[in-house]
Amino acid sequence: MEVANARSYNPKRKRGDSSPPLPAANGIPSKDNDSDNFDLSILEAVEKSQKESAVEVLDLRTLKKLVLSFERRYKENIEARLKYPDQPERFADSEIELHQELQKLKILAGGPELYPDLVNLNTIPSIIGLLSHDNTDIAIDVVQLLQDLTDEDVLEDNDEPARVLVDALIENNVLELLVQNLQRLSDTDPDEMSAVYNSLATIENLIEVKPAVAELVCERTKILRWLLGKIKVREFDSNKQYASEILAILLQNSTANQKKLGQMNGVDVVLQAVAMYKSKDPKSSDEEEMVENLFDCLCCLLMPLENKERFVKAEGVELMIIIMKQKKSAYGSAIRALDFAMTKYPPACERFVDVLGLKTAFAAFMGKIPTSKKNKKERYQEELEERIVSLIASLFGGILRGSRRDRLLSKFVENECEKIDRLMELYIRYSDRVKVETERMDQLELDDLEIDEEERYNRRLESGLYTLQLIAVILGHLWCSEHSRMRARIELLLKQHKLTREDVKDILQEYHDNIGDLDGPDEKERAQARIQKFISAF
Repeated sequence: MEVANARSYNPKRKRGDSSPPLPAANGIPSKDNDSDNFDLSILEAVEKSQKESAVEVLDLRTLKKLVLSFERRYKENIEARLKYPDQPERFADSEIELHQELQKLKILAGGPELYPDLVNLNTIPSIIGLLSHDNTDIAIDVVQLLQDLTDEDVLEDNDEPARVLVDALIENNVLELLVQNLQRLSDTDPDEMSAVYNSLATIENLIEVKPAVAELVCERTKILRWLLGKIKVREFDSNKQYASEILAILLQNSTANQKKLGQMNGVDVVLQAVAMYKSKDPKSSDEEEMVENLFDCLCCLLMPLENKERFVKAEGVELMIIIMKQKKSAYGSAIRALDFAMTKYPPACERFVDVLGLKTAFAAFMGKIPTSKKNKKERYQEELEERIVSLIASLFGGILRGSRRDRLLSKFVENECEKIDRLMELYIRYSDRVKVETERMDQLELDDLEIDEEERYNRRLESGLYTLQLIAVILGHLWCSEHSRMRARIELLLKQHKLTREDVKDILQEYHDNIGDLDGPDEKERAQARIQKFISAF
């Protein structure tokens, strides 16, 4: 989830950071009027600046020199503020000098191998402490420094120094202080907007080095509350986009974070955020990316069972159907969210049928999807197909009897069984894709490249086997309905493609044998029993 707009955000120059005019090609500053009007002090300032910016070799000696100078200015600033708390003009100079020292420390990003030495010099507590400095500009300097030091490109191929730095930052409460500082930054000042981005970038960088930070930052701070507040805002900007990305990262692999956000009314807030796009398209590619991030958040939230319940109560099913009916750019994302909501959760399946979602779902199943530049991409079409197949398989798994089941089955009879024709069309296509991948792996093994059974199975799943298995499961549900017209149609189509029921049974058997026990041994046994029923019926 790259955030192009946020990363290219150029903050205005700081008030105390203006550079002298650049010299012209001949070494003399350029002039607006005649040559007698320029001030010699400008030339002196240029020469002084050039001396100060002379390149130093970045080694341990330079590091100690930088740290010593910083600590001195840091101490002077503290003393000045304590001595003259009500006279800002008396400590203003020390603040400018402290700002300059923080700027100089940015050079350390060019030598990440020195990070363990930086930690050993015990200057991390001083740097981190400045995040709560009364002068917001100093805190902003620290945020920029942290973002530079932890930048992904800087830390690449420096795993151990990166870990040492990140551990030291976390031990010195960088997470708590970063988030506290976030809460005092304004959305209207360009410098502070930039600091918001840099704070989020630093948190992302820390997670990159140490994934456990994703849960730590949610345990120790109010980051989730702040992010929810950010995505609530109606107006789009680069920081709202980045907030949506960070929220998705925090939810991605953490059940604890998913549950915690659910308890904070997170499902409802994310639904409100995506509802803004139910009848309109994003105005830019960056805004479009933000909408995708929001749907990523929603899908992650829908992993725990209690959040599926919240989704149904908040009328999330209805909202997703409305988004599909409006046929805007969020169409495919709405199908994805419904798929997550209905997987192993019958109440969502029942609500979907009750609010007349079948017509909308089966229009997508038949390939009647809105076309746009994005939708025309082949991979997008395939993903949509796979999602809608999964959604229909979830409906069959969640609605086992009653009038809702009858309405679902009747869809496969209407219009001369066109849905069964489409199902078999998909069956053949995915079967061919899996066959091609299997033959490719067979050839690799002939070339003495060993592929173990688990990897072989995973590669076949990636090539389309999982969708093929779900299609076979749907065929099993149709066959077990004992509807003569449906059975006859399935038999006819199998025969036309020179297939038999044994072929479907083989796919179901492999699916049966590979059902995992992620949801516990009892659930595994029940799932295998359901598939065994289809195998026996065929």
